[in-house]
Amino acid sequence: MDETKPISNLAREALLMHASGRPGKIEISPTKPLTTQRDLSLAYSPGVAAPCLEIERDPTTAYDYTARGNMVAVISNGTAVLGLGNLGALASKPVMEGKSVLFKKFADVDAIDLEVDTLDVDEFVNCVRFLGPTFGGINLEDIKAPECFIIEQRLKELMNIPVFHDDQHGTAIIVAAGLINACHLTGRDLRDVKVVINGAGAAGVACAELIKFMGASPANVILCDTKGIIHRDRKDLNQWKSAHAVNTDMRSLSDALAGADAFLGLSVKGAVTPEMVAAMADKPIIFAMANPDPEITPEEVATVRTDAIMATGRSDYPNQINNVLGFPYIFRGALDVRARSINMEMKVAAARAIANLAREDVPDEVAAAYAGRRLRYGPDYIIPVPFDPRMIFAIPPAVARAAMDTGVATMPIVDMDGYRQALSARLDPTVASLQAIHNEVAAHPQRVVFAEGEEEKSIRAAIAYRNGGYGTPILVGREDQIEEAVARLGLGSLEGIEVYNAKVSYHNKHYTDFVYSRMNRRGALYRDAQRWVNQDRNVFGACMVAMGDADAMVTGLTRHQHHILDQVGMCIDPTPGDRLMGLTMVVAKGRTVFIADTTVHEAPTAEQMADIACQAARKARQLGHEPRVAFLSYSTFGAPEGENPVMARQAVRILEQRHPDFEFEGEMGAHVALDAELLKVYPFQRLSGPANVLITPGLNSANISYKLLQKLGGGTVIGPMLIGLSRPVQITAMDATVSDMVHMAVMAAYDALRRT
Repeated sequence: MDETKPISNLAREALLMHASGRPGKIEISPTKPLTTQRDLSLAYSPGVAAPCLEIERDPTTAYDYTARGNMVAVISNGTAVLGLGNLGALASKPVMEGKSVLFKKFADVDAIDLEVDTLDVDEFVNCVRFLGPTFGGINLEDIKAPECFIIEQRLKELMNIPVFHDDQHGTAIIVAAGLINACHLTGRDLRDVKVVINGAGAAGVACAELIKFMGASPANVILCDTKGIIHRDRKDLNQWKSAHAVNTDMRSLSDALAGADAFLGLSVKGAVTPEMVAAMADKPIIFAMANPDPEITPEEVATVRTDAIMATGRSDYPNQINNVLGFPYIFRGALDVRARSINMEMKVAAARAIANLAREDVPDEVAAAYAGRRLRYGPDYIIPVPFDPRMIFAIPPAVARAAMDTGVATMPIVDMDGYRQALSARLDPTVASLQAIHNEVAAHPQRVVFAEGEEEKSIRAAIAYRNGGYGTPILVGREDQIEEAVARLGLGSLEGIEVYNAKVSYHNKHYTDFVYSRMNRRGALYRDAQRWVNQDRNVFGACMVAMGDADAMVTGLTRHQHHILDQVGMCIDPTPGDRLMGLTMVVAKGRTVFIADTTVHEAPTAEQMADIACQAARKARQLGHEPRVAFLSYSTFGAPEGENPVMARQAVRILEQRHPDFEFEGEMGAHVALDAELLKVYPFQRLSGPANVLITPGLNSANISYKLLQKLGGGTVIGPMLIGLSRPVQITAMDATVSDMVHMAVMAAYDALRRT
């Protein structure tokens, strides 16, 4: 860094981040246990000889016995680092490490950065070509043109694994996706669109090649460099530029933009003026992607056009053209079919999958990552944003299918639906354990009440529930308000969704009589019951479930849980013999644990703790986990001593007398319960492995624990799931997302299904 220039706050923070803790951004962790001599003998000598001999016999088994099938090399010589130019191989390492992190974060691809310290094309190619046995793919990065073209082409010819220069093709794929949707929104056909590309480097040339392959007329694609339009009369063109030369009398970028439909900028700040934009066709498409400052800003465009669709390379404007939308998922699909290359058809498939995803309703988690900005398909949202979790199961299958269809896949995927589920599970392990439940509900659809039917999240969750094929959602609310919200949000129609207005429903008399019969000896008058049914949607929804007009109910967005439990209790009793309780499922670092009770019992007795353990274990088993229950405390088997652990010890004695069909132990610290090695310190303890059902001393510790795990530990949380009611009702947190609500609706539906 130039010491004569003051360091910015961002630069200072970036330096601190990179230097804090373990320097850099990546590390290598073993995927197999290496804790005993036996582990070492299997992982290394002598046991490792067996897979070595198998691979020598059949090289394809390297994908079975090693990590090659999930390994990508991120390789650069540092000649075109970001917008900083030729910094050299070593100075490019932070970027390459960052690229490796993105591979892992977004697609669970293990990537290793390699910085090759040479400017010589032959030396670079010769270095990389011999790395083929190590990796399943090669991602070239930050190599200047025209050397990048030569290097990529030669490596493609020499290697039988995918070689992909992301600065070229990654950019082109995201641009193509945005262009597909921009054309759709403006009523254009790509075959007729006049496109001007400013910047004839790696990305510009790749964009020209891809959109032509997708159907754009070569005569309508005008490529420009610093000297103007690349036309056939120029004598200074290399082979990559000359391939896109056009026969025209125009000479300048200004000439080319007159009447143009689209502009793709991959050049420098200020290359386009407002006057040039004013001369473009109606509803111009402007992708000004120069970084860090675009060729022209959205504010400058707005001074001369109100009908433009704009995209930039920056995150502080709508429609960011960001390569992270492409390369992790493209390699994921290519690796999973063991593709020999990434061809044009695979790139087009990726672009179309990205474009299609932007037209779907956006999950709340995505909006939350972008400061709650409402993202809906239109001029300000033509491509997905980077933190959209759906890309992992939208893009790789499209890429894999294209690889299979074009013959470059060496291991075709037979079950594409199963593959999509497996992709979801790679980044969200809860999907794997919940998928069977979702499948069963889809096979046996259930009627679920969404009690807060006028809330936007409830409406969107109901639509998602319907679209998922889980059954009939029932919204409780005023139909005109719900229809207005659906239209405003662009969510389609209410077909397949029932709407009940609690105030005027023909069920009211029936429900009022029912509530009155339950509450009249608890001080309620008939008019009280009538008011509850008419005015309280939770009471109305609970009546529907209790009277058999619906199978289950989900609520919780507008009132606290304890208040809703009182309302639901007017209509639905606890299951005889069960405790009403909340169970929260937390998935963190590939491990699933259940924490109880997270909602009801503030200070449970030993008897209550034993009951909670039995119910939690039963639910964990229902969700596919063999329960190992630990009663948690600050004390582990009496050390340190205190009064608080006594309750957990008593609960353990109660369970010993009941002889349950699951493992249990306590009292113990959470660190012991979750650590196989620490458990060995206590050879008398009865757990065969780390606990997965955690019973806490009270509501404070339970609730705090799962929320800390969720916020600080990066855990995925399902629940709290309400257990112990005689009819299925689930109460979400008030800050629940649409995805949370759908999960809870499916859980309630599954509970209803199991009761039939």
